[in-house]
Amino acid sequence: MMKKKFLKVAQDGHFFDKHKKILVAVSGGKDSMALLDCLLATRDELQLEIGIAHVNHKQRKESDEEEAHLKSFAQQENIPIYTANYQDSVFSEKKARDFRYQFFEKKMREHAYTGLVTAHHADDQAETIFMRLLRGSRLRHLSGIQAIQNFGPGQLIRPLLSFKKSELEATFYFEDSSNKENTYLRNRIRNNYLPLLEKENPQFSHYLLELGQENAQLFQALQDLTKDINTTSVPIFRKQSPAVQVFLLQDYLATFPDLQVSKAQFKEILTILQTKSNYYHPLNHHYCLIKDYNQFEIFKILPETDENEREYVIESEGIFEFGGIIFSLNRDLPNANQVLWVDKHQPIRLRYRKAGDTILLNGIQKKLRRYFIDQKVPAKKRQEAIIIEQYKTILGVANQVTSDLSKSVKNDIMKTKLYIKTKE
Repeated sequence: MMKKKFLKVAQDGHFFDKHKKILVAVSGGKDSMALLDCLLATRDELQLEIGIAHVNHKQRKESDEEEAHLKSFAQQENIPIYTANYQDSVFSEKKARDFRYQFFEKKMREHAYTGLVTAHHADDQAETIFMRLLRGSRLRHLSGIQAIQNFGPGQLIRPLLSFKKSELEATFYFEDSSNKENTYLRNRIRNNYLPLLEKENPQFSHYLLELGQENAQLFQALQDLTKDINTTSVPIFRKQSPAVQVFLLQDYLATFPDLQVSKAQFKEILTILQTKSNYYHPLNHHYCLIKDYNQFEIFKILPETDENEREYVIESEGIFEFGGIIFSLNRDLPNANQVLWVDKHQPIRLRYRKAGDTILLNGIQKKLRRYFIDQKVPAKKRQEAIIIEQYKTILGVANQVTSDLSKSVKNDIMKTKLYIKTKE
C-alpha cells in the first residue's frame, strides 16, 4: 500500500524528473529502510539507478553489525554502497550531521549522483518546526524542511514529507535504542514535549505542519509581490517601508546560505543600509558588505588557501584576502587605505618581499630595503610587507607605498583600480 502511494507522490511531486542516478542516505532504521524499499520497488517506473550511503557513528555496539548487514543487503540487490566511520572523539548532533552531509556530497561528486535522497517524514517536519520555535528562529524558518533543495552537485530530495511515521513500512530494519534517550533536544521533543502537548490538543502536530505550510505560502507571496524591486539599489531600498526593508534584506541574505547572520548582525546590517554612506563591513565566513551611495552588495572574500602560502594570484575582478589584507579589483572598497592603478588584462601577483626587490619612486628605481630603512619601517612590518606586482614589476607595497607606475592615470582604458584595505 505504501509503495503505491509513494510512486504517486514521487510522480506528482516530480521529485526525480531531473535525476537518473540517486544516492540514498540509509542509517538502517525504519525510516530509511522504508524509503529504500520504496525506491527499489519503484525504480523501474521512476527509471532510477540507486546507490546507498551509510555512516557508522560508532556510538553503539550494534553499529558494526548494522553496517555489515547493509553491505550484505546491497550486495544481494546488486547496488553500490559507500560507507564511512565517524572519527571525532567528541560526539555532537551537529558535528555528526556535518560529517554525514560532507560524506554524502563527496560521494555524489565522485560517482556522478545528482540526487541525495533522505527519509525525513511528516513527524520529522513537525519536530523541526517545534524545535525552531523553541530556539527562537525567525518566522521565515518556521516553514520547516523543504522537499527539494539544491545540494552539492545536484539536489537534496525528501519524498516522504507527506507520510507520517506510522505509515512507513519496512521489510527489515534495526531499532536504535538511543532514540528513546532524552540526551538530545530532538529526542526530548519527540518523546516528551509533543506527546504532552497532544494531550491538550490531539491535532497539535498536524497544526504545526499547517503552520509551516501557511508560513511558506506567506513568504512566497511576499517574494512574488516584491520581485520587481531592485533590492540592492540603495535609493530604492530606502524608499520602502521599514517592514518591507526587513523582508527584502532577509530575502537577499537567504541567497547566501553559509553566511549565517545572527539577529544582532541583521540589525547592524539594516542600520548600515538605512543610515551609512560609503561603507565596508566584514561579515561571517569570509563575507563582506560593500555599500556606496547607489548600491550595496555582499561578496565572499576568497581566502588564501594556506596560512603559510607565500603568494596569491588575482586573475579576475572580485574581492580577495591575503596576509590579513583585503584586495578588491575593479570594485570600489569604501574607506580603502590605498588604491593602485593596474593593467586590467594581466594577472596581479601578491607575494612577500625578497632580496633585491626594487620600486620606482619619484623617477628613480629604489631598493625596497633602502626605502624601509629611510622611512624607519619597523622590522615586523617589513617582514609582513605584501608586494603587488605585474609583469614581474612591483606596483606597490600594500598599505605602505605606491610605485610611480600605479599612480593616477587619466583616460587609460587599459587600466583599472585595485583597492587595498587592512582586514578589520
